[in-house]
Amino acid sequence: MYYLAVDIGASSGRHILGKFENGKVELKEIYRFENGAEKDGNKLVWNVEKLYANIIAGIKECNKLGVTPYSVGIDTWGVDYALLDENNEIIGEVYSYRDSRTSDMTEKSQELVSFSELYERTGIQHAVFNTVYQLYADKLSGKLQKAKKFLTVPDYMHYRLSGVMVNEYTDASTTALVNAKTRNWDYELIEKYGFDKDIFQKIVEPGTVLGRFTEEVKNEVGFDAYVVVPATHDTGSAVMAVPAISENPLYISSGTWSLLGTELKEPITNEKAFNFNMTNEGGFEKTIRFLKNISGMWTIQSIKKELQGKYSYDDLMYMAIDVGDFGSIVDINDERFLAPESMINAVKSYCVDYNLKVPETIGEVMNVVYRSIASVYAKTIKSLEKITGVNYPILNIVGGGSKDGYLNRLAKEYTGKKVLVGPTEGTAVGNLLAQAISSKEIKDLKEGRQVVINSFGIKEI
Repeated sequence: MYYLAVDIGASSGRHILGKFENGKVELKEIYRFENGAEKDGNKLVWNVEKLYANIIAGIKECNKLGVTPYSVGIDTWGVDYALLDENNEIIGEVYSYRDSRTSDMTEKSQELVSFSELYERTGIQHAVFNTVYQLYADKLSGKLQKAKKFLTVPDYMHYRLSGVMVNEYTDASTTALVNAKTRNWDYELIEKYGFDKDIFQKIVEPGTVLGRFTEEVKNEVGFDAYVVVPATHDTGSAVMAVPAISENPLYISSGTWSLLGTELKEPITNEKAFNFNMTNEGGFEKTIRFLKNISGMWTIQSIKKELQGKYSYDDLMYMAIDVGDFGSIVDINDERFLAPESMINAVKSYCVDYNLKVPETIGEVMNVVYRSIASVYAKTIKSLEKITGVNYPILNIVGGGSKDGYLNRLAKEYTGKKVLVGPTEGTAVGNLLAQAISSKEIKDLKEGRQVVINSFGIKEI
């Protein structure tokens, strides 16, 4: 029996067929496409019609291969959403979280709800791009008044496939409007912001079967299948694929963002967690992903793009290695690195502003970036261990960024942990696991993680 994982990141998307046999999973990538926020005047938005067209095109590839998957599930990045009107049509644009419209929303909205109260209720880190601040911007612009439905990006894509509207738990938790303890919408909080509580849909757990393809989709792709929501926040899926046998694994889901954290049964929303800006996001089987968002490969991706393809990722990596240790460390999570016109100049300007040695060559800039990322890893793990009271001897790195050998070596050097790497397609694997658990082909997440260990031969750095 085959399952199809549609795994969409902020820079690319892929369709991966999975089949579980003899305690292992076999993967086959059948479609890949570029993704990215697009400039629309002074706005930064997602072209959701183009995104949906690529989802359909990838599903059609199954038919060409003569494979009918049992189910299909989609995961994407978090926090972004579509607002629908009374005709279930999208109102205006679907903004990217990197758009600047929320730059002053955190301060404005604090008049309604303080940062500390918001954290105590939701456990979600303070970040300028959080959904709550995006919705507040929509409220002030008048856009929210027309809205009848709120769907995160993967919720919207699942609706297009199945005709069913829900809000899936792991992605809904990134909105900073879900109560961390009840794991449901915090309607009191929603009313404090002046949002219409009726636009929010029923929250469902990952693994929920929405139904089958609509007639329109079935006719377009040439077959029928179930639509199953995985952990639709890509980090939620990636964490499912962490090949850990311990109850609370330490992991980095390494991609555009590096999500570093552990898995808990209950949220931690105390003062220590608040002060270090840790986040409590929803996980599979009602777990909590207690983690910190670190700007990861985004910085490197941006520099590569800025250099207009002159260098490959490997070229940039080796240029950084050749420098040795340049000696300057920047705060990679500083807002100047969120969406600068020039990432190279942003790195240099930070060094100037903080009286650090200023990198001049591309290799020196890359060295600063790499070592800055690893430095945040080390700092985050120390704080995480203080907050949880747990010492984590092993660091598991999964996702596309786990292919970067230099960053993995620096992670080991800076953290002092035993570092295990893989699987690379961690997010897609987690997506497939949720579907297989839903169909009862796999018993539970514990068995699923054993499948990961059996399948990918995890590498120690």
